[in-house]
Amino acid sequence: MDFQAVLNEIAEEITPLLGTGGGQVASYIPALARVSPMQFGIALRTCKGEEAAAGDSGRPFSIQSMSKVFSLTLAMRGLGDTLWERMGREPSGSPFNSLVQLETERGIPRNPFINAGAIAIADRLLTLGDAKSDMLALLSSLCGDTVVIDAEVAQSEADTGFRNAALANFMKGFGTLDNSVDTVLDVYFNQCAISMSCVQLARAAGYLCRDGTHPYGGAQVISEAQARRINALMLTCGTYDAAGEFAFRIGLPCKSGVGGGIVAVVPDTLSLCVWSPVLDKTGNSQLGRMALELFVAKTGLSVF
Repeated sequence: MDFQAVLNEIAEEITPLLGTGGGQVASYIPALARVSPMQFGIALRTCKGEEAAAGDSGRPFSIQSMSKVFSLTLAMRGLGDTLWERMGREPSGSPFNSLVQLETERGIPRNPFINAGAIAIADRLLTLGDAKSDMLALLSSLCGDTVVIDAEVAQSEADTGFRNAALANFMKGFGTLDNSVDTVLDVYFNQCAISMSCVQLARAAGYLCRDGTHPYGGAQVISEAQARRINALMLTCGTYDAAGEFAFRIGLPCKSGVGGGIVAVVPDTLSLCVWSPVLDKTGNSQLGRMALELFVAKTGLSVF
């Protein structure tokens, strides 16, 4: 299949729609509110190492909650099944920063991809080493480039992260977090502020379409079973309360972020990333989802 031709076609169809259709960038984070909505990128990497890209695929953006895939990877690798003693694996059906479920479920996050779950994972990563450095090292290794944190975005997250602070304090009150709230949130805000491009993210997610094997070699990043479980969680929980709609319309494991990116996996075939900053009401990229729908329609690739 000529993937480059497919991505070119998608970019040609999506680009005229930039700036139309309503929606807005993530205005509640000041550093993201200034991002131009007139941008779209798409990139993929196959299990065999073939790459294709179109649009603004080389432009770095804030990966935000897409980072949760990689923090979960570190946690599963370091803690195994003990990770699930403080976290569930079920879809939330609620906004990604909701406090309601934490109260009814006594401080145990519903899954690792909502904010509460990722904050709980940040706490666990602090028991394994230098959480921020470990995350950067993993991502840099996976994509073959030096990955950095955008300090301005991290500070913006910290200055306005009142809901996340509430989530963390709530979990601390229930004994879900071992470390101080400030220390845990520092890890979480910085992982969300990592800056990467579509090309880099498509490469980095390659281990999820290769049964846990490193995109650039034979080393295991995680086990085959762990890769399968992360893909399952991406399919059922990776796009917040729109996960059912994504499964229905796209049928691929996906993880989105409010920076406008969505990473997706076709097991045993390829990993891909789309980016367009304008979000819909569920916090997912409007045109990114449309681009993934076009990709599946043009290629026939789906887990179903």
